[in-house]
Amino acid sequence: MKILLFSAYDAASHIYWRKGLVEQFPEHDWQVLTLPPRYFAWRIRGNSLSWAFGEQELLTRDFDLIIATSMTDLSALKGLVPKLASIPTLVYFHENQFAYPESGREFGSVEPKILNIYTALAADRVLFNTHYNRDTFLTGARKLLKKIPDQVPAGVIDRLEARSSVLPVPLADNLFEPVVKPADIAWDDSPLAGRPLRLVWAARWEFDKGPDRLLAILRMLEQQGVDYRLCVLGERFRHSPRDFDLIESEFAHRLDQFGYAESRDEYLSWLRAGDLFLSTATHEFQGLSVLEAVALGCMPVLPGREVYPELFEQQFIYRDCGDDLEAEAKAALDRIVGLVGQLKDGKVTAPDISGLSWSALRADYQKAIEATL
Repeated sequence: MKILLFSAYDAASHIYWRKGLVEQFPEHDWQVLTLPPRYFAWRIRGNSLSWAFGEQELLTRDFDLIIATSMTDLSALKGLVPKLASIPTLVYFHENQFAYPESGREFGSVEPKILNIYTALAADRVLFNTHYNRDTFLTGARKLLKKIPDQVPAGVIDRLEARSSVLPVPLADNLFEPVVKPADIAWDDSPLAGRPLRLVWAARWEFDKGPDRLLAILRMLEQQGVDYRLCVLGERFRHSPRDFDLIESEFAHRLDQFGYAESRDEYLSWLRAGDLFLSTATHEFQGLSVLEAVALGCMPVLPGREVYPELFEQQFIYRDCGDDLEAEAKAALDRIVGLVGQLKDGKVTAPDISGLSWSALRADYQKAIEATL
């Protein structure tokens, strides 16, 4: 089968997903088109123009299936390249614009949300990585359509709901293989009772990952005299929040790693070496960094919002306190202290998420592809 894959805003999680998809189905002939994850406002509306006239020869070839990310301006692309309009199409939603924090987008108009709706309507089948993602998309789309003053066709949401289902981004199988603890990581491997707690935080260094909340939690850990070592991982941007500078200066005595790991292997080594993985995100649709850490043996400590309550039991969730950062830091502290006690007593282990591996989910992807044809 000849498959044309569009990744219109090829961010890290999108790369992870599409590369895994191609690797898992080598029997197909893949043509992959990607665009860099920058200039959001232009990229989401301009990808159809970029591809329709920049890749015209490729797009007019014969294909059996189109797979596209939700960032793809699919309805315009099919209009500009009519041959694409008759090809069965599957769209994958890593995120949706209805559940993205409003202040986080440089593009404040309603257009990104409308484009999500148009792209879903231009597909034969729509997949979401989590129920949280699907539900917030359908709820947001319903609310938006109600605001349109007139000429809104009936049944749009019913049509979207009928063609949509949930299928997570699978994790690489090698994350679940037994491994030797890395020798190049400074943290020792003595029992937790005889050494500091090893705490890991990993995300993009942007406001929606809650750096202000991380700072509040670290300050409370200090106030309570918790003995810990800290690893802060993730990609830093030119305009990353100032909270990261404060963390680097205030907690230099705790830091074993601060910044982007030089390689994938080094990144996974830090995750493997951790005891607890802390998230402070206010925007998360699946949380691949969390899931990878848990697959490698870290205990998750996660806020009770976004997708997390869908993925993990309550013992790993701390209370979401909205804008009350001090109250939320206290809730996170209590959860951390509780889990440390259970770890010392051998009463808790990392959750089993092997059901999210490619080995577990490949057959479901096969069925989704077949059902689209």
